[in-house]
Amino acid sequence: MKKEEIITQIAALLSQLIETENNIEKSKTAEPVEMLTIKECTEVVKGLSEHTIRQLVAQGKIPYIRTGQGKRGKILIPKTALFEYINKSA
Repeated sequence: MKKEEIITQIAALLSQLIETENNIEKSKTAEPVEMLTIKECTEVVKGLSEHTIRQLVAQGKIPYIRTGQGKRGKILIPKTALFEYINKSA
């Protein structure tokens, strides 16, 4: 191999490495996720009842997290996931 070819390959590898590092940094600085309680879900989407939201959670149709301990913990639902489900169902 010629010296110029080696330098070209090294430059290409370095640019790929820099691009990969930039993508990793962008993913770390993702926007915060807005979470809604069940009651807030019913206020944001008119026509949905708390019972319906609880059923969707129990059936695994929308993702959620439970804060606190056990069944008494508050259920939080990502706002984007709620809208995605509503738009998909419509």
